[in-house]
Amino acid sequence: MKSRHQTIRRWPRIALWLALLLLPTLALAEVKPHAAGIASANKQATEAGFEILAQGGNAFDAAVAVSAALAVVEPESSGLGGGGFFLLHRASDGKAVFVDAREKAPLAASRDMYLDADGNAQRALSVNGALAAGIPGLPAGLVLVAERYGKLPLKQSLAPAIRLARKGYIWSAKNAAMIGFRTEQLAKSEGAAALFLRKGKPPAKGDRIFNPDIAKVLERIAGEGHRGFYDGKTARTLVEGVKAAGGIWSLDDLAQYQAVEREPLRFQFQGEEILTSPPPSSGGVALVGLFQILSGYPLAEFDRVQRLHVEIEAMRRVYRDRAIYLGDPDFVQMPMQMLLSPYYAAGLRASIHTRKATPSDALPGISAGPEGSDTSHFSIIDSEGNIAAVTQSVNLPFGAAFVVPGTGFVLNNEMDDFSVKPGVPNAFGLIGDDANAIEPGKRPLSSMTPTILLGKDRVAAIGSPGGSRIITMVFLGLSKVLAGSSAAEAVSAPRIHHQYQPDSVSVEPGALSEAEISALTERGYTVAPAERPWGNMQVVIWNKQDRSVDAASDPRWEGVGGGESRDREMIFR
Repeated sequence: MKSRHQTIRRWPRIALWLALLLLPTLALAEVKPHAAGIASANKQATEAGFEILAQGGNAFDAAVAVSAALAVVEPESSGLGGGGFFLLHRASDGKAVFVDAREKAPLAASRDMYLDADGNAQRALSVNGALAAGIPGLPAGLVLVAERYGKLPLKQSLAPAIRLARKGYIWSAKNAAMIGFRTEQLAKSEGAAALFLRKGKPPAKGDRIFNPDIAKVLERIAGEGHRGFYDGKTARTLVEGVKAAGGIWSLDDLAQYQAVEREPLRFQFQGEEILTSPPPSSGGVALVGLFQILSGYPLAEFDRVQRLHVEIEAMRRVYRDRAIYLGDPDFVQMPMQMLLSPYYAAGLRASIHTRKATPSDALPGISAGPEGSDTSHFSIIDSEGNIAAVTQSVNLPFGAAFVVPGTGFVLNNEMDDFSVKPGVPNAFGLIGDDANAIEPGKRPLSSMTPTILLGKDRVAAIGSPGGSRIITMVFLGLSKVLAGSSAAEAVSAPRIHHQYQPDSVSVEPGALSEAEISALTERGYTVAPAERPWGNMQVVIWNKQDRSVDAASDPRWEGVGGGESRDREMIFR
């Protein structure tokens, strides 16, 4: 039997052991931001998020508020008729989750539904009108996030969006620019014309827009949760309207829809942990591939052209893999262990010539067919350290340009994100194979890539719209953050892009000098300068050393987005 003296002598060791055991938890509890940051594509949505934080909500409640507000004020980019991905990280226990609210193909969909009798793709059918729409997922995502991760009732988090719809929101420069691409098609839909056009013409920048119909739909979701959209009056109205316009939706499609939770992809780059999006996003797999290929190069020693060279070649290879292997994980067996392996990345790296471009046709893969975008992203970090990176979409600007009368929102045209036919590009020029073929109830492959950095000194949430260019934008923006750039520097950085097919390097205006373009051309690249910039990146960074929060919205839509950090006194005043 131990003496009392021996027992007393053991207490310091026990206390030390307990302290060491609790150290990670204590550190996690002590290191919190001094402020909260929200960056979204519209200031009115950013304000909705801060309003919910001021009411005691967390980043996840704010995400619901921002998402719903964007559904009202940015109808060209996302909304209740579309879908989205919510990448969340909870500070209290470190839990990370990817909420998949991607649209699904209707149960009556078929492999060749957009081909004519001769087997030719009928692109207009997968882009315009009711037949182009998948079953929406965003409403289910809002409910899931609120109920499982939020602190406030769903009704409270949806209140700012409902108010914007009823009292009116300001039509922005982005709204005005994007509707110009789709005015003719919107005019063909009775519901869309009534909502967005005035005597056949779109609203002007600065006009106040009222949308009582979407307010009613949001109120049903607020009151009934999931059933408020996928059952009852809203569901019946949607199905009747879609069928009347030639679509193939059924009440069973809506009744069976569920948002699902998936494990985020995790990887390390230069000692920093990164969380990103798993399939049916192609973005995370490609992002892992890009960083792993480049991890084998002494990038700090490369001049600008040599770094561009290896980045472009890495882009080419991960987009090739996207086309061949990726699809809905509930339908397709994907070689994920191979695609995420550093050894596979090393093999891809070995195929890159040190000074010459590799023609895409020289890589084994699928043949390309013959030879823009809209989506929305927002990032949130709250004062507890909770993080939300959310990307949501209706695909092309104003989706299918179709509104069921009485609902107040456009339906997506995400069916075009399937591979309509192997080797035939979609609206963004992306090609695919059987892994992304149309099947009833299947989710189309997406490029949306919400991503979170969990660094030793810096934490960040990042993402962007931009169709097929989303992946490379997130890669370039995250590379800037990893290099120590501010949020404003990350969202402002010039952009280049290569997606395997077509075999050309897209370049934003002013992104490369004439000398750099000439040097790339000499290496065998076809450089295609773009007429306009692309993307709408939203970044929030938490600097752990001084606990500051830095938020920035892409300057490419100057005056429209809202990227801001506020300390607790500002939030609660």
